[in-house]
Amino acid sequence: MHLELWLAFVATTFFISGTPGPNMLLMLSHGTRYGWQPTLSTMAGALTGLALLFTLSAFGLAAILAASAKLFLLLKLVGAAYLIYLGIQCWRAGDTLEEPNIRGDSAWARYRLGLTVALSNPKAILFAAAFLPQFVDPKLAQGPQWALLLLTFFVIEAGWQVAYAAGGTRLAAWLHRPGRIRSFNRFCGTAFFAVGGMLALARR
Repeated sequence: MHLELWLAFVATTFFISGTPGPNMLLMLSHGTRYGWQPTLSTMAGALTGLALLFTLSAFGLAAILAASAKLFLLLKLVGAAYLIYLGIQCWRAGDTLEEPNIRGDSAWARYRLGLTVALSNPKAILFAAAFLPQFVDPKLAQGPQWALLLLTFFVIEAGWQVAYAAGGTRLAAWLHRPGRIRSFNRFCGTAFFAVGGMLALARR
């Protein structure tokens, strides 16, 4: 594909991926609780979820969601409810760096949580269907262009997830003073509430 088009995609994706959303909030939370290296399993789950959503988009689910208001509403409300549930767990954590009922002691548990959070946002399917094709030149071979765009997207997304997890790891030392853990848990809870609310109110 043309270099100018690819650079435009890189710049746009860099800012879109870096915007705090459910995946990035989870990386920040897990980076603080477990450190950035254990959070790699959370990242793997989130990236797997995004790959599944993009695959569903490629197979036409995006068109179905765009045409069916009821199906889109159902999926986004389920996703919003799950994010709000995570927010409740953060609020209930109080002065501990572990969410009650959401144990991350194993890599598999963190992977599942990352996967579930990524799959909770049906707008990612519409994003893949509406955003990515804008950077594909129909006059050139399609396969190599899509492969480059997807590879670029996941590299940038993974980079931001590592950055958020590393930021959480640095934040952990600051949290050792009394009262700060509770404030952090309430910040994470409020952030999950906000993202869940925005998802519930979002239009197609």
